[in-house]
Amino acid sequence: MFLGESGSGHSVVMDGPEDHGGRNMGVRPMEMLLLGMGGCASFDVMSMLQKSRQQVQDCRCELEAERVDAVPAVFEKIHLRFVVSGKKLKEAHVKRAVELSAEKYCSASIMMEKAGVAITHSYDIVEVE
Repeated sequence: MFLGESGSGHSVVMDGPEDHGGRNMGVRPMEMLLLGMGGCASFDVMSMLQKSRQQVQDCRCELEAERVDAVPAVFEKIHLRFVVSGKKLKEAHVKRAVELSAEKYCSASIMMEKAGVAITHSYDIVEVE
């Protein structure tokens, strides 16, 4: 088990499964990469929608990833699916926010793509009352 402390002073527990010598007491390091990517992209999308005066209430990013069947077991494909909730959200704004995150702002996903990972994106809009 490892305790990672960020430069901003926050901590996270990381561990591995018992069959690999861990105690299953924290997030796997490769899961941390996906969590970081999802958080980075979600922050971008939410920020852009708020700046465009959209009545966005929530943005959830669901990630699906495939790793190669070799050592090292790097990511081969990652799909980010955004579920954006709000009132009267304009699809063009949501689409553009996802595109800008993917192409310009999300350092995590752009870095992974430059490393050869196939990154795809999609979105769903949920109307709330």
